[in-house]
Amino acid sequence: MARRALKTFLPRGLYGRAALILLLPILTLQLVVSVVFIQRHYDGVAEQMTRNISGSLAYLLREVEQAPDRAAARRTLAGLVAPLGLQGRLPTDAVPPDVDRRALDDLTGRAVIATLRADLPGVLAVDLVSGRREVGLWLETAHGPMQVTMERRRVSASNPHQLLVIVIVTGLLMAAIAYVFLRNQLRPITQLAAAAEAFGKGQTLPYRPRGATEVRAAGQAFLAMRDRIERQIEQRTLMLSAVSHDLRTPLTRLRLGLALLGEGPDIDALTGDVEDMERLVDAFLAYASGAATDEVVPTDLSGLAQAALERAARAGLSVEAVGMTRPLVVALRPLLMARALDNLIGNAARYGSRCRVTLRCAPGACRIVVEDDGPGIPRDQRAEAVQPFARLDAARNRDRQPGGGAGVGLGLAIVADVLRGHGGQLLLDDSPELGGLRVQMVLPR
Repeated sequence: MARRALKTFLPRGLYGRAALILLLPILTLQLVVSVVFIQRHYDGVAEQMTRNISGSLAYLLREVEQAPDRAAARRTLAGLVAPLGLQGRLPTDAVPPDVDRRALDDLTGRAVIATLRADLPGVLAVDLVSGRREVGLWLETAHGPMQVTMERRRVSASNPHQLLVIVIVTGLLMAAIAYVFLRNQLRPITQLAAAAEAFGKGQTLPYRPRGATEVRAAGQAFLAMRDRIERQIEQRTLMLSAVSHDLRTPLTRLRLGLALLGEGPDIDALTGDVEDMERLVDAFLAYASGAATDEVVPTDLSGLAQAALERAARAGLSVEAVGMTRPLVVALRPLLMARALDNLIGNAARYGSRCRVTLRCAPGACRIVVEDDGPGIPRDQRAEAVQPFARLDAARNRDRQPGGGAGVGLGLAIVADVLRGHGGQLLLDDSPELGGLRVQMVLPR
C-alpha cells in the first residue's frame, strides 16, 4: 500500500522521471554536505568568538562580585558595560527562562550556549530567541541575578546561511543547465514514440533518427520495421485485390451455367454457394480498395454515422440514432470507417428487430455503440467472432441479404481490422437495455 501511495506522487513522464533522477541526488548531496560543512565551520568560529567575549564577561562578573554592596555593584556594572560594548542590569526585573532558548534554524546557537556555560560560572539561562540579533544572558551574583545583553554578531558570524544559499542557488543553476542537455537527449525518444504511435493508428509521420547512438539505432530499427510492414501491407492488399478480381470471371461462368441447368434442390444449393463466394469476393474487393486508396483525414464522425444510418434507411432497415447532434472531428479513414459502420448496422438490423446506434465522445476517445435485441453472441465465443471466416451460427451465415461480408464470416473481422488500423479496438458485450449484442467501436481522439 505504501509503495502504491508513493507512486501516485512520482512523475509518470520520461522528462519528469529523468529530472527526478538527476536533481534529487545532486540536491540531497549538496544539502547534506553544505549543512555538515557549515555546522562544523561556523561552530568553530562561534566557539572562538564566544570564548573571546567570555573573558570580558568573566572580568565583569568578577568586578561585580567584589563590590561591597548592591549599590556599589550597580555603579561598577554601569561603569564597565559601556567600554565592554555590553548592556546590563543588576538586579534585573526580567524573569530568566527555565531553559536555554535558541531557534531551530540557528546553526551556531548550540556552540554559543555550550561555550558560555563552560567558561562562565553561575549562568542561569541563555536566550537567543527574544532578540534575534542579541544574546540575553542571566548570571547569578552575590547581589542577585544580573542580566547582560550583547549583540549577536559578537559571538557568531553575521551570515551563517549565506554559504548554504550560494551552494543551493549554484546547484539549482547547474541542475537547470543539466536538464536542458538532458531534454535534448530525451526529445528523440519522445519523437520516436510519437512516430510509432502514429504508425499504429495508420498514419506516417516524418521521422529522422537523432540523439545518442543507442537512440539512433532504435530509430533506424523502427524505420526499417515500418518500411517492411508497409511493404507487406501493400503486397497483401494488391494480392487480395488481384485474387478477388480474378475470381469474378469464373464465378460469373458458374452462375450462368447453373442458370442454364434449370431448377432443382442441388442446383439451388450450388447457386447458394456461388452467392456466398460472390459476397466474399465483394467484401475482399471493398476492403482492399479502401485500404489501398483511403487516407487519414479529419472527418466529422457524427456526419459519417448519420450517412451510414441514411444508407441503412434506404435499404429498408430501421435504426435509432442517439447523440449525433453536434459535429465531432476525428482523424480517420472515412471509406473504411463507413464500411465498418455499414457492416455493424446491417448485422444488428438483420439479427434483431430493434437496432440503436449511439455516439459518445470523451476527451480521450470516441465510441460508436451499435446495439440490437437479437440473440447476441455467447461470452466464450466473442474472441472467435472477430476472427476471419468465423461461423458461429451456420443457419445465420446462410442469410442471403447483402451486408458487406455478412454471412461469410468477414463482417466483424473487417471491423476489428479497421479499428486496429486506427489505433482503436472493437468490444463485444451484452446490451443492458435491448438485451442483444452490443458492439463498441473505440477510436482514440
